[in-house]
Amino acid sequence: MTPSHTLTGEEPEYLTQAARRQVQVDPLAALRTPGDPPWDVYLTGTVFLDIIFTGLDSAPVRGTESWARGMGSSPGGVANMAAALARLGLRTALAAAFGDDHYGEYCWDALEQGEGIDLSASRTVPGWHSPVTVSMAYEGERTMVSHGHEPPPEAVFGHDGAPARAPRARAAVASLTPGRSAPWIAAAARAGTRIFADVGWDETGAWDLAGLPDLKHCEAFLPNAEEARRYTGADCPRAAAHALAEHVPVAVVTLGEEGAYAVDRRTGEAAEVPAIAVEALDPTGAGDVFVAGFVTGSLAGWPLADRLAFAGLTAALSVQEFGGSLSAPGWSEIGAWWREVRSLPGQDPLALARYAFLDDLVPQRLDRPWPLRRAVPTLGFGRSA
Repeated sequence: MTPSHTLTGEEPEYLTQAARRQVQVDPLAALRTPGDPPWDVYLTGTVFLDIIFTGLDSAPVRGTESWARGMGSSPGGVANMAAALARLGLRTALAAAFGDDHYGEYCWDALEQGEGIDLSASRTVPGWHSPVTVSMAYEGERTMVSHGHEPPPEAVFGHDGAPARAPRARAAVASLTPGRSAPWIAAAARAGTRIFADVGWDETGAWDLAGLPDLKHCEAFLPNAEEARRYTGADCPRAAAHALAEHVPVAVVTLGEEGAYAVDRRTGEAAEVPAIAVEALDPTGAGDVFVAGFVTGSLAGWPLADRLAFAGLTAALSVQEFGGSLSAPGWSEIGAWWREVRSLPGQDPLALARYAFLDDLVPQRLDRPWPLRRAVPTLGFGRSA
């Protein structure tokens, strides 16, 4: 699993003829030129092995044994976002550390061979074991237990923990950490990469936007409703979105079962799209899939409301499958959903009109099934199985 090429301007090797056949829709086809960056989206972060238990009637009770009716294993962590982007047809590169254990080997194979993700900037770290998360899904929620250790900084980047040079990509997705700055974000933004960011829970309790120094380099910020309210002090998430738009060009606030609300400061546009009601099997990675859908629409130049609708649709489709990364929908699932809802009697014409932009995107016929993998209880029955 030694990288076979470096961060160059050449077309990534993962775009072989076989990989191209796997990509059923290229949402950026009309925009591509010979001088484009080699990647559409660059990501960096921690890859976990996710083990997901579903079909639990309630949360585990202390001192008892609970049996789950379903189980799945898949790459997790930043792999959730990487797989979601790749399945939507974007050329995706991931810089991450992988353990040299069986878990790391499985995650590498699943992402590189199964999803066509470029791992040339990733490294296998001798003697470092893969981080693991066990997720238990019940009542539409989940409880997670994780274990892992930080890899040495030089495992992926240089000795200072930063890329040797800014990645050449149309966009990058960053997870901002309160109180910390990641030098690669500023470097990428200076190179013309569009930065989309989410944020984790502020364990310090400060909830101060000044504690997110890299926010000034971002084009879009996508917190959930509670995070947005805490960062702005606004009494409702929609007001919080407008307040956040004073700090970043595009603010998107996810509203859970209510959908999402967004404001584009550059155009003065605001949009709100309701969520699609589905029966959730496993919500693992749904937020990452939402961001991937929004990034896809943004790079394709879609209107703000279309971007929100597409992001919400991809997230809704993902929660009906096991496992974060391998639950992400491909274009076959998106097309099947669109054809089905249009065929059902009694559909609201206005609701259907909201997704009419899919007519020009979804394939009428697929040459092969997609996605290639779903999460399974075991790690596979052989390398790259």
